Amino acid sequence: MLAFKIRQLFKMAAQNIYLPFCYRLFCLRPIKKGQIVFADAHHDQIPFSMQEIHAKLIENGCDVIDCFCDYGRRPFLSVLKKMTAFMKLYAQTEYVFICDYFLPISSCKQREGTKLIQLWHSGGLMKKYAYDAPEDIPPYYKGNMFGNYTFLTLSSENVIPVHEKALRLPKERFLVSGLARTDVYFKQSYNAACRERFYRMYPEAKGKKIILWAPTFRGNAADPYVIGTEAVKKLAAGHKDWYVVIKMHPHIDAREQTSNCALPTEQALPVTDLMITDYSSVFFDYLVYRRPAVFFAPDLQQYEAGRGFYIDYRTLPGPVVTDGDRLAQAVEAELENPHSGELDAWYAWHMGACDGHSAERILKAVGLDGR
Repeated sequence: MLAFKIRQLFKMAAQNIYLPFCYRLFCLRPIKKGQIVFADAHHDQIPFSMQEIHAKLIENGCDVIDCFCDYGRRPFLSVLKKMTAFMKLYAQTEYVFICDYFLPISSCKQREGTKLIQLWHSGGLMKKYAYDAPEDIPPYYKGNMFGNYTFLTLSSENVIPVHEKALRLPKERFLVSGLARTDVYFKQSYNAACRERFYRMYPEAKGKKIILWAPTFRGNAADPYVIGTEAVKKLAAGHKDWYVVIKMHPHIDAREQTSNCALPTEQALPVTDLMITDYSSVFFDYLVYRRPAVFFAPDLQQYEAGRGFYIDYRTLPGPVVTDGDRLAQAVEAELENPHSGELDAWYAWHMGACDGHSAERILKAVGLDGR
């Protein structure tokens, strides 16, 4: 906890003093018309949430600059150098795309002529986040984390009121375009390629039911942990007709490699027969396939009392399991008699704007569809 607080103090100093100074200095040069920057502070390569938009712009011959760096794995001075380089781009670029929390853009309002588009990585409504969750933004944190967005893309009209409050943004900043990341799930070629790749890498899975465990992390990014590992490993060892894929949140694998599948989660979804998750928004991506899910939440009471939810967790379209000894029974029952009738309604409410054409709508809304 002390390390987290120290990190937050450094962030506040950079956000409120150093980065605004850099930005004003770099604004002495004009904006480079047509230049587009993609930036992220959680990955060293392009995040999945950006890939569809990025590919379309590259195909159209646009001037695209990538600025990806996992700040959490680098020393502070290295991060400061990366943020300084970004501020130069931010000051002189016409379009900036991000897909997660990104401190440099919150340090000062962009100049006229620059559009900042947040390709939000999470669909639907599940656990509380941002200003609604002290684990994300502690009460002592000073600074405007989200106020500079030109647009933030959302998965459904229904989720706007919650995002208004959690992000402290006016509703006119929200673009109900659907999430660009979900477009690939509608492509037959993508799904076929994922299945071919998966079974080529894991031929022992052929003929078995693919069970994907994809939990979120607890705590914060500086000190993450997960609950339920032993119960899932017991599940994997006890059923020869099931092939259990474990895909941890990247924050967990960064500390100790626990995942047993080299493919990213989005490439495992097309082969998944049943997902086990807890409070992860990956469930809403998975909803595209209308396949069964089991919600394994051993710490549900504590989580509910702590971070909390925007929904009634117990109404999710699948069994909610809090006892690891009952997990296998719930999986077996859901495979035999899934909550299929509820999945369409959940998709329509939480993900209704996602139909395979979200990237097109986003590019049109921000004025990049003709480039």
